[in-house]
Amino acid sequence: MAQPQQVVTTAPVMQACRPVLPPRTALFGAAAILLAILGAPAVAQQPADTGSGEPGLSMECRVPGAQLYTAAKLGSVKAALTENRPIKILAIGGSAAPGASASYPAKLEAALEQALPKVDVVIDHRGLPGEIASGAAERVRTMVAEAEPDLVVWQVGTHDAIARVDADAFASALDEAVAWIRSHGIDVVLVDPLYTASMAADADYNRIVEAVRTVATQQQVPLVRRYEALRYLSRRGDKGEGHMLGRQFRLNDLGLRCMAEHVALTIATSLMRTDVPAEPKANPSTQPLTEPQRAPG
Repeated sequence: MAQPQQVVTTAPVMQACRPVLPPRTALFGAAAILLAILGAPAVAQQPADTGSGEPGLSMECRVPGAQLYTAAKLGSVKAALTENRPIKILAIGGSAAPGASASYPAKLEAALEQALPKVDVVIDHRGLPGEIASGAAERVRTMVAEAEPDLVVWQVGTHDAIARVDADAFASALDEAVAWIRSHGIDVVLVDPLYTASMAADADYNRIVEAVRTVATQQQVPLVRRYEALRYLSRRGDKGEGHMLGRQFRLNDLGLRCMAEHVALTIATSLMRTDVPAEPKANPSTQPLTEPQRAPG
C-alpha cells in the first residue's frame, strides 16, 4: 500500500461571524469564505454558465461553473470547522509515485488554502491502481478505515473506462462504496474521468462518465465534472488538450493544478450550502471503521 503523504496548513481557524454573504464573484475572498463556512446561513448556490469561467480560478483553469461542478452538502467537514479542528482529507486516485502526480497533494493544499483561508487542512494522498469493479472498492474501505478522514476526494472511473469495465457493474460497486463511506459519517467528493478527444465519441467510455454522475446524484455528494472541464479547456485557444495531459491518461503539472483548483472550488461552494450539523461527528475511536460491514443498497 502506498505510504500517505501529508500536507498541513498551520493557520488557526478563525471564529465565526455572521454578516451578509458577499456576491459570488468574491467566492475566494477570505471574508466571503469564512462567513459562509463558519456561521452564515446556507445559501443555495447554483453554478451559472457565464461563458468566461469561474472568476476565483486562475486564468489557465477557468471553466464556467455549470461545466465544472455540482454542489451538495458536506456535513462532516462543516462539523470539523465548527469544532475548530483540522479538516482531514483522504485524496484517492491518480498516482502517489514520484512524478507529476506526486505534486497533487501540495497543489490541493495550496488551492484549499486560497479557497478556505485560516483553516487547517491535513491531506493524505493515496494512489489507487486498477479498476473499482475488480477490487478497488475494498481497498478504498481499508484506506478509509486507516485514515479516518472527514472527507474523501475520489478520482474515479478513468481506468475502468479504458479497461472497458461493464458500466452497470462499475456503477453498482461505486454506489456501494460511496454509501459505505457516508454511513460512517464521512463526506465524499467524486471526480469523474479524464477527457481526451480520442475518447470523446467512445460510447463505453462515456457510459462510465455518466455512471459517476449518476452515483453522485443518487448519493447526494458533490461532483467535480473533470471530463467537461477538460473538454472546455481543450477547446479554448489553439493549444488543444496536450497542454493539460501527459502520457497514459495522466494529468501533467498544469492539469493537476487546475484539478486541485476545481476540487477546492467545489468544496468551498458545497460548504456554502451546508447547515451547521445539529450534533458533532462521533469520535471514530468509539465507532471503528475496521469492522466488517457492507454498505446499504
